[in-house]
Order: sequence, then C-alpha cells, then structure tokens
Amino acid sequence: MNSVVCITSAGILWGIIAIFISLLKDLGFNSLQCVAIRVFFSALCLVIYLSIFDRSKLKIEFRDIIYFLGTGIFSIIFFNYCYFEAIEVIGGVAIPALLLYMAPIFVMIMSFFFFHEKLNKRKVLALFITIIGLCFITGAFSQEVTLSGKAILLGLGAGFGYALYSIFSKMIIDKYEAVTIITYTFVVAAIGSIPLSGIIYHVNELLNLQAIIATIGLAIFCTVMPFLLYTTGLKKLEAGKASILATIEPIVSAIVGLIFFQEVFDLTKILGMICIISAILILNLNLVKAKSIN
Repeated sequence: MNSVVCITSAGILWGIIAIFISLLKDLGFNSLQCVAIRVFFSALCLVIYLSIFDRSKLKIEFRDIIYFLGTGIFSIIFFNYCYFEAIEVIGGVAIPALLLYMAPIFVMIMSFFFFHEKLNKRKVLALFITIIGLCFITGAFSQEVTLSGKAILLGLGAGFGYALYSIFSKMIIDKYEAVTIITYTFVVAAIGSIPLSGIIYHVNELLNLQAIIATIGLAIFCTVMPFLLYTTGLKKLEAGKASILATIEPIVSAIVGLIFFQEVFDLTKILGMICIISAILILNLNLVKAKSIN
C-alpha cells in the first residue's frame, strides 16, 4: 500500500477515537483507565493473532527492548499522561490539543539529528501551514489564555511524547515488521499503565454490551489498525513528513464532533482544515516529483 495512503488512513482512524472514548466515559471510566483499556486489549489482540498465525513475528532480540520501552512507556503512556494532565490544569481541550500537535516540530528536529533528514523549504512551509491550521482548529486564535509554566510543560511534554513514537520506531523499522513493533509497544504500555490507572478494580464494569463495543472499537479500529498503517508507512517515508500527514486526525475529529457531539463547526475550523489539507498537498507534490525516498 502507498505510504501516503497508509499514514493518512491512520490519521483518519485516530480521528474517530472520541466516539468510543465517550462510550467508556459514560460508564464512569476516567481518562487513564481508558488508556489502559486501549493498550491492554490492543496488545491482547495482537499477541493472540501472532500466536496463531505467525509466531516468528513475536521473536525479538533482548537488547532491542530499549526501543519498545521508548515507544510504549516514553511515547504512549507519557504523552497520554501529559495530555490528560494538561487538560485538567488548563481547564479546556483547545490549547492542550495545539501543544500536542506540536509533535511534527519535535519529529523534524529529532529526525534532523538522528536520521539526517533534510529540512528543506517545502517541509518548513508545510510545517508552518500545519501549525497555522491547528491554531484555527483548536480555537487558539480566538481565545485569550494565560498559561502557567506547568501547563506549558505538560502540553509540550504531550507533543514531545507523541513525537517519540516516530523516532523510536524509525530506529528499528528495518529490523522488525510493523506488527512486531506495534505488538511490543502495546505490551510494554499495558504493563506500565494497568497499575497506574487502577483499572483492575473496575473489570466487572467492562462486562456489558456498551463497554464491549467501545473496547473493540478502541482497540482494533482506533489503535491496532492505525498504528500498523502508520508504522508501515514509515518504511518508505521520512518521519517528519509522516508526522505532518497524520495531522489529518484533527480534521476528522472536528467532523466527528459536528456529527456525533453537536460541536460548533465555525469558520475558524474550516480555515484550519483548508490549511492542513494544503500542507498535505504540498508534501504530496514533493513525493510525486521525487524519484526516490531516502
């Protein structure tokens, strides 16, 4: 499958996550418990699948555990913790979301040092347009907010943690299949998040139809599938470009908010969507013209 299609599809699937999260929160689960549910059942699905169909993909070298600690603990758990804490400290979603989606900046900077990816004019322009678009979508341009140092650090921490998945997975993408990276990422994340969230005290609340539907949607459609698509896309696409392409997620989130949660879909969100789509087109034009991708 084309790398651009893989990354964009991943962003779309991530964008519908609010539908399933809202079902779980209606049942009384808090944010960290939702994260634990997500990573545990995702890991379970992947381990069962590989155990039945391809056990060879469960084999890794012990020395590579460090990379899975990076994707599982430092990325998945860390960015979720920072993001949820930022929402609580700031008292809203707009600014934390904006800071979370500063991830492409961190990815491009780290990719420059670790992978020697070039920061050409086209990438910088696409990145700038993406940031402007995200400002529109989150409503940052229409609000006057005074942020504390703690709030800024939490928000930037979320963006940094979000970016680390691209960096750590890129380091081992040529050694392991995407499904292997995803599986051990969520196994490690599950081991770390279960004791932190206290979800073990609420197992009985998962045994009803609404919780089962939400768990399946969250684990398979919003986690396993998009992460596999994203990691597969990284095989032939620079991490910086992949990170920007995946920012189609907030566009989908805005549409989901309009249809399912009656959120306001005003001019600023439309402008934000136009900006992000423009940035994606700029990157795609570059990919079409390029004869090869390093």
